[in-house]
Amino acid sequence: MGWPEYQKANTPDISWQSHARLRQILALASLWMLASLGCGFGPRSLVQTRLAYNEAVKTTSEEQFLLNIVRLRYTNTPSSLAISNIADQQELASEFQAIPFFLAGAADGFRSQALPQASLSRASRPTLSYTPLDDEEYTQRLFTPISLNGAFYLSRTTWPISTVFRLYLENLNWISNAETASGPTPKCAPDYAQFLEGINALQELQDAQLVQLFIDQQEEIVAGPFPDPPNAPDLAIKAVEMELEVRKESQGFCLIRKTAQPMLAIDPSAKLNPAWDTFCRCFHVDPEAIALKITAEELPPFHTDNGQSLELLDLETRSLLQVLFFVSHGIDVPSEHVLDGKVPMTCNPDGTSFDWKQVMDGLFCVHCTKSKKRPENAYVAVRYEDHWYYIDQTDRDTKATFALLLEVSRLELQSSESNAPLLTIPLGRYGQARK
Repeated sequence: MGWPEYQKANTPDISWQSHARLRQILALASLWMLASLGCGFGPRSLVQTRLAYNEAVKTTSEEQFLLNIVRLRYTNTPSSLAISNIADQQELASEFQAIPFFLAGAADGFRSQALPQASLSRASRPTLSYTPLDDEEYTQRLFTPISLNGAFYLSRTTWPISTVFRLYLENLNWISNAETASGPTPKCAPDYAQFLEGINALQELQDAQLVQLFIDQQEEIVAGPFPDPPNAPDLAIKAVEMELEVRKESQGFCLIRKTAQPMLAIDPSAKLNPAWDTFCRCFHVDPEAIALKITAEELPPFHTDNGQSLELLDLETRSLLQVLFFVSHGIDVPSEHVLDGKVPMTCNPDGTSFDWKQVMDGLFCVHCTKSKKRPENAYVAVRYEDHWYYIDQTDRDTKATFALLLEVSRLELQSSESNAPLLTIPLGRYGQARK
């Protein structure tokens, strides 16, 4: 056989039937690849990515918050980055081709074939923007004590009143709640026992529904009465600007100031409960009181009752930074870090080491372990100083306290328009391809 005949006999025979079959194969292959990729674009991409990003933001926010608490226990500076923007660009690319090749036959030499090949790739290019929380507004909120109204409304949430008061009060009627623990670890043991005893008694009364927090709407005459003013409309406008009310009484016009006074109501049957006697003794409260006014720093320092019981609960509140310092003493630290001086130690009067579990019992506890892997029973865990610090998955009290602290920190420190620079990080291309 000459070369022309050989070339003709072995030239790929791709007729119109072959082209049709090839198109069918490529179409089926493309449909299969689209189905295998889940067609994850448009609304489907929202289903695939939203909860994943949500879980990632939640997990890293909790870890960052716990890390800052651990840093404070080591007397190191906390630092936070807020996620200000998440942009995720999706891309789909496809390619179809037919590759001719020859097969050796036993009788007729070579036989031509066309191998269809198709590829479909999907790429995701997320971009994250971070805002460093170190501006003046953030620092001011970090150091500003929580308001009386804030402490009062937290006490009316589903969290126990003892948890809220133990976290956010420096003292109550000048009875100290381990005030020296509201900063770097003190050298001497804090004063806490009387406060803790009284707060536990208050929690017992609340559990028995013998005490109830409420708001008493009170009115105070700040000016008047006086005759009909010639410019009553102007006076009314100015009164509104001063958050006052103009009211006509029988003797003339008066300027009224309305205030919302937080109160603690006491059920008469509470007097029969031993917890009421304990509460009154610890905080020098009048046992015959039917309601206690809740105030902020109205009692003077070094107050002496002179045999007279109080009919109020006077609070001194903590800032968020003070609260975080306080709960940081609930962290178990390695003994070698104490010996090395990395972690400050608190001593009893006899020189022995003070056990902070006495203060933090039932409130907050972070465990420590030295291992390469994250603890399996960890609810939240961070690695610091070659150790894992974690909250146990079964510790309901610590988990509840941690959730309360995290939510309140978001309210207190939620960044508004900040002049701090944004750190934008393109995460590159993450995709998958099927052939």
